[in-house]
Amino acid sequence: MRAKSSPAGRRRHKKVIKAAKGYRAVGKRFKTAKQATMRAGRHAYVGRKLKKRQFRSLWIVRINAAAREHGMSYSVFMNKLRRAKIELDRKMLAELAVNDKEAFAQIVKSLG
Repeated sequence: MRAKSSPAGRRRHKKVIKAAKGYRAVGKRFKTAKQATMRAGRHAYVGRKLKKRQFRSLWIVRINAAAREHGMSYSVFMNKLRRAKIELDRKMLAELAVNDKEAFAQIVKSLG
């Protein structure tokens, strides 16, 4: 008697169909569910890379706006930070610019 893979295959199919639950036009069809999950995985992968770029640009916009309130452009502000050897990353600077304006003003004041 030969070994058959129906229980394992059914489990694999169920796993894919469950992952595709809620996707448009998938239903119980394995082939479309497999294609949809593969596509979703590709989009998720790309999205994880885009997220980093988008957040960095958001931080730069926020720092630029806060720096301009103190009469300085973003590039000048970042250059002065580097020369003063103040090592704060853009994420923290943006956080200060939005939530703690006094601390950001102190940093600008320390730059001269």
